[in-house]
Amino acid sequence: MTFPLVRPIPLFALAAVASVLAGLCIGAFPVGLGQLLAAIGLSDQPLDDTTAAVVYAIRAPRVLAAFAVGAALAAGGAALQSLFRNPLADPGLLGVSSGAALAAVAVIVLGERVVHVLPPGLRPWLLPLAAFLGGLVATVVVYRLAARDGITLVGTLLLAGIAVNAVAAAGIGMLVFMADDQQLRTLIFWTMGGFGGVTWTAIVPALLVMAVAVPTLLPVAHLLDALALGEREAGHVGVDVETLKRRLVAQVALAVGAGVAISGTVGFVGLIAPHIVRLLLGPAHRTLLPAAALFGGAFLVLADALARTIVAPAELPIGVLTALVGGPFFLWLLAGRAAREGL
Repeated sequence: MTFPLVRPIPLFALAAVASVLAGLCIGAFPVGLGQLLAAIGLSDQPLDDTTAAVVYAIRAPRVLAAFAVGAALAAGGAALQSLFRNPLADPGLLGVSSGAALAAVAVIVLGERVVHVLPPGLRPWLLPLAAFLGGLVATVVVYRLAARDGITLVGTLLLAGIAVNAVAAAGIGMLVFMADDQQLRTLIFWTMGGFGGVTWTAIVPALLVMAVAVPTLLPVAHLLDALALGEREAGHVGVDVETLKRRLVAQVALAVGAGVAISGTVGFVGLIAPHIVRLLLGPAHRTLLPAAALFGGAFLVLADALARTIVAPAELPIGVLTALVGGPFFLWLLAGRAAREGL
């Protein structure tokens, strides 16, 4: 059921703000609402140094990172579901996440051999930069394989993404075999996703990329509505379908690659958020894209808050939580699709 008479975006924005406030308060070191308001300058309540350090240096960057990554994955998922005209599509299908993961794992296992040649100021950037470039290279490979005579074959794009995912998984497996015990601990957490190592310095470049790539999806909302009718029909109403495909693939690669560079591999957000929003608000992309981004950001902020409290003082990889929610949801979608098709 959809709710066309409700003004949805302000409601989703309010829910996103509430999730951010909850994310700043929840954790092994709880922060009261009054203390939080004092930290952001909305209250005169005294604020001790420990609470200020927790809010500013630890919670704020990871909450912002979780929201940005969730928004990028959800908006990218909504765009790809429109491109493939398939509600089961996910940004991981293009090989972005697996390409980024392969590059990051390579840096973790082999990086000590090259890190000494870099200037000290660039060394902290090596892992996120490698992850971003790995995702971008994987997407370029997939797109090149699917392009024939200036036409992008959507079915081939999907199959090429599956093949790249398989190759990346094999590469990751080989590197895991080569890793030592300390590297294995880092690899396990990074490949399952998490925001435990997030700092302001590490997230700024990726946030800038996502801040450009995600909002610029909104101006093509009407083109995505036309594309939902079919490529030929969209061409008849003046949509340059091939240019739109290239733009969508590039923007999703940038947004998701930057997100994976921060958080590691986080699955199913790009599947769950757009589908739930579509069920609530309908398929019109002028509301679907921003609402999905807000929903995905809020969802990942709350998942991160749960991940750092459910087994405190340890921290659960966030990819485990999203898989626990997303796996059954994906099976439900598959079952519904099979029932509709009479399988």
